[in-house]
Order: sequence, then C-alpha cells, then structure tokens
Amino acid sequence: MSDLISIVVTTYEREDALDAVLRSLAGQTDRDFEVVVADDGSGPRTSELIERWKPRIGVPLSHVWQEKRGFRAGEIRNQALLASHGGYCVFLDGDCIARPDFVASHRRLAEPGWFVCGNRVLLSPELTATVLSGGLEAETWGYCRWLAQRFGGGVNRMAPLLRLKLGPLRKLRARSWKAARSCNFAAWRTDLDRVRGFDASFTGWGREDSDLALRMLRSGVARKDGEFATGVLHLWHPKASRAQLAENDRKLDETAASGRMQAGAMSLSSETDAAANLATRT
Repeated sequence: MSDLISIVVTTYEREDALDAVLRSLAGQTDRDFEVVVADDGSGPRTSELIERWKPRIGVPLSHVWQEKRGFRAGEIRNQALLASHGGYCVFLDGDCIARPDFVASHRRLAEPGWFVCGNRVLLSPELTATVLSGGLEAETWGYCRWLAQRFGGGVNRMAPLLRLKLGPLRKLRARSWKAARSCNFAAWRTDLDRVRGFDASFTGWGREDSDLALRMLRSGVARKDGEFATGVLHLWHPKASRAQLAENDRKLDETAASGRMQAGAMSLSSETDAAANLATRT
C-alpha cells in the first residue's frame, strides 16, 4: 500500500501527553502520513501546542475542535475523519505514544476487507510522570530497558512491545468485536464510510469502539490482530467517569440485537461542519 495514511489523534486537555505523542509521530520511519488531532473541547493551550509542532513534525498536521459538551470522542473522531485525506485511517489516543515503526507496521498489516486492532502497554503513574517531566523518548527504548521496567513495576506487561510475524494467526479472531479499542485501531476509509463511522450517540466513556467493530463485522469487514506489531505506550491517567457506561452498554446490546450496520443520524456530520471546525483551529 502506497496511499497516504491518516492518523487521527484524540485529545482533551492533556498537553504534556499530546506533546509526547506528536514527538513520537515526528520520529516515524514511514513518512507518508498526515496527523489530524481530534480535540474534544480543549482550551487554547492545546491549539498553541499544535501550532508549535506544525513546522517540525515533518508531515501535514491539522486540528479539528468541537465545543466541550461532555465526553464525545466518537463525534470528534468522525469530524476528524471528514477533515482527513488518507485512504487508510489509524486511530490513536492522545495519551498513547507510538514507537518508530507504528505507521510502517499498520501499513504492512493493511489489507482490503480487514480492519486492524492493536494493543497497548500501560505505564505506571510513576513512570508516566518521569517520562513526561523529563521529556524522555520512551518510544525509542529497547527491550532490555523495558524488561527492567517490567520487573520494577513500571509497565503491566511486555507482550505488546514484542515484534512477531504471526501470518495467518492474525486472523484467528476474524469475527470477534470484543476488546477492540479505538486507542489503536485502523480501517479503510471506504469501510468506515459504509458504516457511517462512529455512532455519535455514544457519549461518556466506553463502548463506542466496540459498537464500531461490531457494525464493521456486520458490513462484511473482518478483524485482523495487530498484536506483536503495533503496540503503543499508554501513559497513565485517572480513570474517566463510568457514569454513562450502563447506558452505553444498553446501546451496544441494542446494536447487537438489531442487526444494524450503519451508525445513527448523528454520525459523520456534514463536510461543511467539519470544515468549519477545522477552519477555527488551523
């Protein structure tokens, strides 16, 4: 695949983490990509940070913003999709640092008729603080350093940091939507368009990514595992409120029972709205 890849980075009021993520994207070995920051209502410091990165990240960087009205990650990701240009789209959270081969690995795994679910390593609060306060390029650390962190409690596991050629084993869970996380998720734009992207009626933390994966499976697109290839470094943060989780579980159950393939009418808003949001922050 030689087409442009769009990396959609979701953020809200976490400039230190976003700075580390943008730095990691600036160091990618594969340079044929763009970055669209999907901002769920941050203040001006996030915009200022992105402006500082534009001349030095080395790839196109844009900023799509929406007014803060609760947790609306699905909706802002849709807006970022409309403002992006790549034929293949990779979703990355703004607190997940990408290792240098992240884009190259996703490009290698991209295959028509499949979406890719990656995984992550969770950093401890102490290691997260050390990495961010010291500006440490954790994405470049080797296995020995990570192994020392594992024994010292700095990370929860090592498996996502390993690189293995799994071949057909990546397709063993082809029909499973469970544990699909939008913090490290990739799909073809045409497939996302077919299901109308994320369902923006999901608000608050949780299940919008499961809903997307379920509907994509229903549309005929299968799951491919990105484990042992695309693992990211998830910086610690306090847990988001689960106040909406029960309602989101209900919506997910409804999707499963209904046989519905497309997201609701609130999803993938008009290109005019996306352009307006983009114009206010670039």
